[in-house]
Amino acid sequence: MSFAVVQNGQIRQVLQMDIAFTVGDKQYSSAFLRNSTPEEKLEAGVWEIIEGTRPDDRFYWVSGASYHVNEVNSTVEASYPATAKALNDVEEVDEQGNPLFVKELGEVDGEPAMVDTTERLVTKGLKSNFIAQAKAAAGSALAATDWMVIRKMERDVAIPADVVADRAQIVADCTAKEAAIAAATTVEELIAAL
Repeated sequence: MSFAVVQNGQIRQVLQMDIAFTVGDKQYSSAFLRNSTPEEKLEAGVWEIIEGTRPDDRFYWVSGASYHVNEVNSTVEASYPATAKALNDVEEVDEQGNPLFVKELGEVDGEPAMVDTTERLVTKGLKSNFIAQAKAAAGSALAATDWMVIRKMERDVAIPADVVADRAQIVADCTAKEAAIAAATTVEELIAAL
């Protein structure tokens, strides 16, 4: 639970629990927020902050809290402005729209310098990142029985049927998840696909 000092419809300060504070000429102890009644808080000009849902940082660029004074019910409402992250990979360009390239250490006029390669600079989008995570998870799950596949190849020792079925299911699940991620056209669809 968090609180703010509100005077004349304006937030004057956001308060921390268990820290003393001052409103005008009056000082309040560090225990005030924890021990006072709702009426005592309102009398002191201290209103409860009602936290809104913070969007998931994995999918959105989230700004700091934005506060709105609600005079009707004497509360402060906190919301979190957010912008969806890019779903697809983005080939980066400079201010003039010229393509950017990955740089590597090279030489310019005989001196060490960072020079462009022929590889385009690409910022991976959410889809690429989550497909990579799905593949990594499947690879990790398969790794536990990879030795059986190697044994089969090297010494022709049969892989137990249940292991073959489990491995096939891991691959099928990963393939289905990759397809669902790739098909997403909005962040909400992507979240549902995960």
